[in-house]
Amino acid sequence: MSFLDLFRQGDAVTQVVAVLLLAMSVSSWVVILWKGWMLRRAGVDVARSTTAFWQAGSVHEGRDKVAAFDRDALVLPLIAATEVQGAGSLAAAGDKSQQLTRVLRNALHGVLFKLQFGQVLLATVGSTAPFVGLLGTVWGIYHALTGIASAGQITIDKVSGPVGEALIMTAAGLAVAIPAVLGYNIFGRLIGRIEADLEGFARDLRELLTHPATPVAAA
Repeated sequence: MSFLDLFRQGDAVTQVVAVLLLAMSVSSWVVILWKGWMLRRAGVDVARSTTAFWQAGSVHEGRDKVAAFDRDALVLPLIAATEVQGAGSLAAAGDKSQQLTRVLRNALHGVLFKLQFGQVLLATVGSTAPFVGLLGTVWGIYHALTGIASAGQITIDKVSGPVGEALIMTAAGLAVAIPAVLGYNIFGRLIGRIEADLEGFARDLRELLTHPATPVAAA
């Protein structure tokens, strides 16, 4: 008996559970493939962008160099944020160090939101898919018991279908949840590394603009 046969002979609850698991699987795999490609490229771009920036002769020149490497706009927003608002607004309140801290923090939050996009979906699928599969399992066992009760005796044809549904739903729930959990954990580690690099760059940039180096006088 194929999965399609089991799907056809199942009732509305069984079919809804199967469709829901399929939708969760497709959505999680789309996020896994997209985030795997994006985070791999982001890790390379952030390293190249920060290196190019510190090799530049000025902040303006560094911004132009970063633009050539920062394909996902992860470093450029931090540099652009250093253009502090002019006088007359609350954004310009406080000394320069406070202004830079505030704008860099806001820019960093925006970049991290982009990096963490999709993590909630993976966490939700990983935590709920086993229970959705368990619902199908319980419903399949209920059908098996109902079939036995109506037949008055235990026969293979009354038990095999519902039990098969139950076993397949259990396996399907785990098959959907395991990749989502693995993807969430792996991507979390990658995002943490990129986040540390961006926070370090933001801190160094703030120090550079707050305390610019003064040339040493010739002897």
